[in-house]
Amino acid sequence: MKNITFHQWISESAYYRAKVTHFAHDKALDDGQIAEHEYVKTQIARYLSAAEEDGAITILGLQQLAKSVGVKGAENLTLEIELVQAIQQVAYQNPCFRSEHFTGCHEGDGCQWRAECRKLIAEWCR
Repeated sequence: MKNITFHQWISESAYYRAKVTHFAHDKALDDGQIAEHEYVKTQIARYLSAAEEDGAITILGLQQLAKSVGVKGAENLTLEIELVQAIQQVAYQNPCFRSEHFTGCHEGDGCQWRAECRKLIAEWCR
C-alpha cells in the first residue's frame, strides 16, 4: 500500500464524493469537509487499533497521530490528556477525555476514545 499524504487522501476522497454528485458547485466545500473528517476518524481508528494490539497508548504515538491529523505544535504537547483533547478537537468532538475524575463522556457510544477514558478513570479511582 502506498503512503498517502493527508492532502492526497482528502483530494482523492473529495473528488470521488464530487463525482457522485456530478461536481455540483454548491457541494464542493461539503465534499472537502466530509473527506477531511473521514480521514481524521480513520487515522484515529487505525491508531487505537494498533495501540490495543500493542497493549498501550504512548506519548510518541499520540504525538505522531496528532501531527498526522493536523494538530499544530503536537510535538510540544507532552501529556496524554492534552494530546487526546487536541486530537478530539480536530475531529470536531467535544473534548471529553478529561482530568476530572467523575466526568462522564458526553459523546455517547460514538466516541472513539471511550475505552481509553474508562481506563484513565479506573486508574484515578484506584
